[in-house]
Amino acid sequence: MTDPRSRIPAIDRLLATAEVEDLIENHGRTRVVSALRDVSDQVRVEVGKAPDAWTDRVEDPAIYVGRARDALLAGEVPSLRRVVNATGVVLHTNLGRAPLALAAVRAMQEAAAEYTNLEFDLDQGVRGTRYVHCVSLLTELTGSADALVVNNAAGALVLALNTLARGARVAISRG
Repeated sequence: MTDPRSRIPAIDRLLATAEVEDLIENHGRTRVVSALRDVSDQVRVEVGKAPDAWTDRVEDPAIYVGRARDALLAGEVPSLRRVVNATGVVLHTNLGRAPLALAAVRAMQEAAAEYTNLEFDLDQGVRGTRYVHCVSLLTELTGSADALVVNNAAGALVLALNTLARGARVAISRG
């Protein structure tokens, strides 16, 4: 009896089907070929485990194309998706913290769509600092003489310790 795995269609044969032409148009040839190879590998393993279950269908291109289509569609689902925060915790780290105000989102979209003067001083025509864009807002908000922005808690901790505990010993929890 011949091993049914020897009858798994070649990738070129699968690529010649009309259904795969649509997949290539929507997902690109490279991704479709990769998906078909993955499916063929999966079927090869499945046939090895249960050859009798595949005897009559191992050569059917629809099986491979259908599985490849499913894999390609599943790959298009973004890993980061909208969820409902029903935890009761407004600033929930696992849920992206707090949503931004619509005005902030619009400002970010506008800034991200083009080049900006992030680190360029337009008045002086020289390299500037990225902090200038928010320092005046933070000093106004806090009443402080100056401000520095960091992008994570570790950075904030280093700044606070440098300011408040300079030269002193500090116990830090790693938990």
